[in-house]
Amino acid sequence: MTEMRRVTAIRNGTVIDHIPSGYAMQVIRILGINTDRATPVSFGRKDVLKIEDRELDQEDLDRLALISPAASIAIIRNHAVAEKMKVELADDLLNIARCSFSNCITKNNHEPLPQRMRVISRDPLEVRCYYCGCGQEIDELIENII
Repeated sequence: MTEMRRVTAIRNGTVIDHIPSGYAMQVIRILGINTDRATPVSFGRKDVLKIEDRELDQEDLDRLALISPAASIAIIRNHAVAEKMKVELADDLLNIARCSFSNCITKNNHEPLPQRMRVISRDPLEVRCYYCGCGQEIDELIENII
């Protein structure tokens, strides 16, 4: 039998469910969550993250989709679910992460270009830089989140 932890209610904020097991800390990092205020709770085989007093915007959802494309989001207001959303990984990611290739044109300060990645495959995840075509590993994407 899998041990379950009780998830306490939050008054206002966001609950992210269906994060792949072990990835809650990466989600906290890419969303820039202040860990003094966030309450990550894991139970069963999936991680759940509760973020008090913050609602995720579209940029946050785009970042989250890199790590957890099957996540579900619940916006909580006055202890009740006000909205439910599903995370979707877009075909093109604009200004979400920087290219990891050291010789990419996006690294040239004289050629200011937006950071653009193209999703080649969702399962397994394959992301390439739009400009140089360099494949990006998930750990590299997390390290290079804007």
